[in-house]
Amino acid sequence: MKNFVITALSLCLSVSVVVSGCKREQELTRFYPLPDFSLIDQTNRTVTLADLENKVWVADFIFTNCGGTCPMMTDKMRKLQDTVPKEIRLVSFTVDPGRDTPKALAVYAAEHGASADRWLFLTGDKQSLYELCMNGFKLPVDDSGGTATEPITHSTRFVLVDKRGEIRGYYSGTEEEDLKRLASDAKKLL
Repeated sequence: MKNFVITALSLCLSVSVVVSGCKREQELTRFYPLPDFSLIDQTNRTVTLADLENKVWVADFIFTNCGGTCPMMTDKMRKLQDTVPKEIRLVSFTVDPGRDTPKALAVYAAEHGASADRWLFLTGDKQSLYELCMNGFKLPVDDSGGTATEPITHSTRFVLVDKRGEIRGYYSGTEEEDLKRLASDAKKLL
């Protein structure tokens, strides 16, 4: 009988640890609230942070003439578009607004199968975009010393944003396991 009680107590403690561990895994960190912004999408429409209110969304920073990681990131974002619920939006911010006009972004979006009602490609004033990237999303960007294929150095992170405009996670934009975790976390925020 004594062994049964000890075994039952051990089992109960194990279940308690597993349950509390699961609960912690479901809670996503709150990083930073994003500052407001006003940018132009691929259809020449003005988009602000308020337009994304009450929506869960995933952001990245790319540029259309990139010969490095941007095409891979865009392909991964396309996979997300195909796997996450339709309520989750995707937002790609350019880091090369001098070349990435709304028209150039529209062509790029079409080439990559972006759904116009779910995936925004945003451009605007370079200083505003860089400040948003560095001070809002807390991601690096530098156009002063890249390579020939990738003249603008920027993060390859995808960023999960909740319905209140708060950053809830950072994920590799090139690693499959991180993308699976991102998809799972985004669904939790719905």
